[in-house]
Amino acid sequence: MKIILKKDVPNLGDASEVVEVKTGYARNYLIPQGFAISATPSNLKQLEETIRQRAHKEAKNIAEAQAYAAKISAAPVKVAVKVNEQEKIYGAVTAAQVADAFAAAGIEVDKKNITLPEIKELGEYEGKVKCYRGVFADIKIEVVSE
Repeated sequence: MKIILKKDVPNLGDASEVVEVKTGYARNYLIPQGFAISATPSNLKQLEETIRQRAHKEAKNIAEAQAYAAKISAAPVKVAVKVNEQEKIYGAVTAAQVADAFAAAGIEVDKKNITLPEIKELGEYEGKVKCYRGVFADIKIEVVSE
């Protein structure tokens, strides 16, 4: 029996895939649990339209993310930290500090999306910001003393 998966099912397939399974498995488990619907001609047409709309929306989201990534890459990031007499940082520079520096520049960046190397000295460093699935912005971070 052919079915259309509504959700990801381990060892079977991902959402929006058309798969062939045994009739009992489909009727007794997948369809009642809401994991799938039967692959009738009308459901297949609806699936095609949904996939087409998702592709259009996905392309729009990727274009917006690329513009956002360009904006982030162009923004200068300076993080002021406390240092001791030997110019060593107390602790390390964190993603939260970089996110605050972006906020001061007027750009909203979630600290969870920032990837940094270990920063324990003054200087310039490079990091990445995840803007969307597969879209990353390279950032340069300048660490200066307060």
